Amino acid sequence: MTRLVPLATARTLPLRQRPVTLLFVMAAAMPLAFATWSALLNNFVIEVAGFDGSDIGWLHTVREIPGFLAVGVIALIVFMHEQVLGLVSLLLLGVATALTAFYPSMAGILTITMLSSIGFHYYETVNQSLQLQWLPKDQAPRVLGLLMAAGSAATLLAYGAIVLTWEALGLSYTHVYLIAGGLTAVLAVLAMLLYPRFEAPDPQIKKLVLRRRYWLYYLLQFLSGARRQIFVVFAGFMMVERFGFQVHEVTALFLINLVANIAFAPLMGQAVGRFGERATLLFEYAGLVAVFLAYGGIYYFGWGVVLAASLYVIDHMFFALALALKTYFQKIADPRDIAPTAAVAFTINHIAAVFLPALLGYLWLVSPASVFMAAAGIASGSFLLALLIPRHPEPGNETIFAALRAPAPAE
Repeated sequence: MTRLVPLATARTLPLRQRPVTLLFVMAAAMPLAFATWSALLNNFVIEVAGFDGSDIGWLHTVREIPGFLAVGVIALIVFMHEQVLGLVSLLLLGVATALTAFYPSMAGILTITMLSSIGFHYYETVNQSLQLQWLPKDQAPRVLGLLMAAGSAATLLAYGAIVLTWEALGLSYTHVYLIAGGLTAVLAVLAMLLYPRFEAPDPQIKKLVLRRRYWLYYLLQFLSGARRQIFVVFAGFMMVERFGFQVHEVTALFLINLVANIAFAPLMGQAVGRFGERATLLFEYAGLVAVFLAYGGIYYFGWGVVLAASLYVIDHMFFALALALKTYFQKIADPRDIAPTAAVAFTINHIAAVFLPALLGYLWLVSPASVFMAAAGIASGSFLLALLIPRHPEPGNETIFAALRAPAPAE
């Protein structure tokens, strides 16, 4: 991957070599490792390592440390092309996932999780930056929805294979992790070899960037990270601990999520384009408040497994609307700020993730319902903040308060 191709010129290349095609390749490659790791994780740590709620909280705290340190991407892109960094990070994620089952102790799981997490979080930081640089603003919501659907479709076959063959063929965690991580690693290497380096027209600022006018985006990122951690750590753990889900049953739940994403993610992207970021984010946050309150009701009122599984799918679908937060930033940002702000936003998104899983892990031992009540409170805060997004965000009109002050040049 030595040839440099300007983005404008890249649009004349054959479809298989264009930037958007590379985005789809990466969108398919990443979930093969990460989503498979996630699907097997709760059963793996409970059955093999004997984890309880506190242990799983610490595991996810360790996993989120690289996300908190995502600002390191800014230093790395000084020496490494952003596209190269993204693919190297994807390769690390694949290799670490492939080796996961070889380290079944607490120390081993934490170590390999840290390595895979570095790959995942640095890849995600760069990937979000490349998406916003490479996609035109008028097409971004639609294409982001299609990218989400592509990632879901890519993992659908893998999850289907787990559901159908886990018991029938007596698969082990070693087999599944090796295959899934290996496929991600192979796709990363092929992408390095087959695609040129694409150059966006606006050179990215390669230093820490904090803009006062992005304050609402930063706050929404912080609350999004806190809320998402509660879902990622404890919703799936509940299905295994409270309802005794086996590997193939957890994976079947993931399969339903994938099918829902394939069907609805493109529609969600179109909805953002039609109704705007403000309306779609308000819809997402209101829905999440209801979902988390219902999660709490499972413990307070003893509601059953069917409702719990349904909420898990609905919860996952609401999170897909988070693409509206990406396009909100794309509309208000200086194009040169995209890469450094993606790194800063990823760090902000993971501030709560560093301490929240471990802290709530202890609360889980006393009152699981209270964990979900906390998530409902966070979603309510996000809803109130989303009311501050203007109908048509742009530089100089980042919040509804912009109309109250005299026009001034953007920072």
